[in-house]
Amino acid sequence: VHQSKMDFFCKLGYGKQDICKVLENLGQEALDDDVLKELIRMGSKPQALENQAQPSQLKLVARGSCGTTPGLKWLGEDGSDSSDSLRPIVIDGSNVAMSHGNKEVFSCWGIQLAVDWFRERGHTYIKVFVPLWRKEPPRQDSPIADQHILGELEKQSVLVYTPSRKVKGKRVVCYDDRYIVKVAYEKDGVIVSNDHYRDLQNENPEWKWFIEQRLLMYSFVSNRFMPPDDPLGRHGPTLSNFLSKKPVLPERKWQPCPYGKKCTYGNKCKFYHPERQYQAQLSVADELRAKTKVPSAAGKEERCRCS
Repeated sequence: VHQSKMDFFCKLGYGKQDICKVLENLGQEALDDDVLKELIRMGSKPQALENQAQPSQLKLVARGSCGTTPGLKWLGEDGSDSSDSLRPIVIDGSNVAMSHGNKEVFSCWGIQLAVDWFRERGHTYIKVFVPLWRKEPPRQDSPIADQHILGELEKQSVLVYTPSRKVKGKRVVCYDDRYIVKVAYEKDGVIVSNDHYRDLQNENPEWKWFIEQRLLMYSFVSNRFMPPDDPLGRHGPTLSNFLSKKPVLPERKWQPCPYGKKCTYGNKCKFYHPERQYQAQLSVADELRAKTKVPSAAGKEERCRCS
């Protein structure tokens, strides 16, 4: 009996301590109505009513308010740009080197500039793919500048040579673009190249989507590696969000209404109205409908009474 009464009044929201006190005073066989009256007399309130009585700490903000609020972020984002939150980088070494050498010289310094740029941002996983035959002495038809940089990057476990060999005096070269796209896809990283890899896009639909969404193009301006601030276009993510695993959402900024006080959209207007912060935002059409409904409703009541 005691347990059933405890369960009953606990479901009503009363505390167990208050229920035990009342049952000790009135006895275990007391009627539910008597227990309820005693609880009310003691001043005990259900938890739901107590929560309603407490003042709410939430602040109401007027619609269209442009007050300064902290930027919204993805769940789990702590704001620090650590290496764990940055995507792996896979660099097309041949494309970068030839771009820095104006498509005439294989400039290894261009590869170093690109690697240094990503290191300064905090990226720890950086891989550069270059064909193995680039280790050979340069020739007139394929000049190479600053070739010693390739050896230094190889010692740092940054540069990876794709296989190549000679068969009967002819060089057999593996397709290094396939290595680049495959590693970047498996690591869920970013491809740094000005090549579109159209042949590989046609081979695999998953690679096609990945290349379209994760290809980072670049330019060299006065020996300065410069990727674009909007890698996927004007309406796409910023460069920081593009290179991050957990992008930060931008703050929402309200644009003032071009019609100002002459706007007739009311609460349907998507722009900011500073003069309507504390007013009921009804459109002109809605206000007219509200005014016409009152007399029409009164006329119907009179007709009913007359009938």
